[in-house]
Amino acid sequence: MSAVIVDGQLIADEIRAEIAVEVARFKDQVGYPPGLGVILVGDNPASAQYVRMKRRACEAAGMKSVGHLLPATATQEDVETAVKLLDDDPTIHGILIQLPMPAHIDESRILSLVSLGKDADGLHPINIGRLAMKGREPLFTPATPTGCMVLLERMGAKLDGANAVVVGRSNLVGMPVALMLMKANATVTVCHSRTRDLPEIVRRADVVIAAIGRPLYVKGEWLKPGAFVIDVGTNQIDDPTAPRGYRFVGDVDFETAKEVAGAITKVPGGVGPMTITSLMQNTLKSAWRSVSNP
Repeated sequence: MSAVIVDGQLIADEIRAEIAVEVARFKDQVGYPPGLGVILVGDNPASAQYVRMKRRACEAAGMKSVGHLLPATATQEDVETAVKLLDDDPTIHGILIQLPMPAHIDESRILSLVSLGKDADGLHPINIGRLAMKGREPLFTPATPTGCMVLLERMGAKLDGANAVVVGRSNLVGMPVALMLMKANATVTVCHSRTRDLPEIVRRADVVIAAIGRPLYVKGEWLKPGAFVIDVGTNQIDDPTAPRGYRFVGDVDFETAKEVAGAITKVPGGVGPMTITSLMQNTLKSAWRSVSNP
């Protein structure tokens, strides 16, 4: 058996073409484009690369992109001031706080300072709280988990009644995607590094979301034949045969998993492009809301 390899970039490009049409319509109606503001603190290469990719994608779709790039020595007050500047700007409709931040910054406070209506990454405590409650809907859902759900839909996964296992319990991916899977009527198990008999738990899953941040952690032999596998991980490993001496791999051992899974995302080019696309969709949604409900 060989899995269907899901090209997240191709799916993202299709959605971004639709976004670009809506961006142009918004600009024609309002007079200026939807705007995304990004705050990056520190010099983490991976975070800096993600920010560049997000800003380029927005600009390619005709969106305005503003960046506040602060040094690692920035104080809590410096970061809060940057948030307030973006929050007070009526031409900025979405705000992205690039995580993680340096240890001396109170991330929770920074996230809570973003206005609910500009929470493009869907991480405001109220949005997450609404996501966790039955009968309540958040204004925005977190970008990466939303990308995972879109990919599952495109894969043809039937979530109603399915057994889903999320490997990882982070605030950014693991917990929110588990909540979204539950809203889709899946039966969800959240696992982590201290879970006992992890391979056996994963082996019962119709859907596996790997987001534990460990390279090649989930093995093909752990998977149920035909399972839908979403690999959120992006890990740099040494590879002397690669031009740069390293390459990026996911949290799933792709080579063994593709022989068992029914469909699987690749790394890179799987979830990453969908994360950026979800962020753009949230920004556009916020822009239209600002027109209808200033």
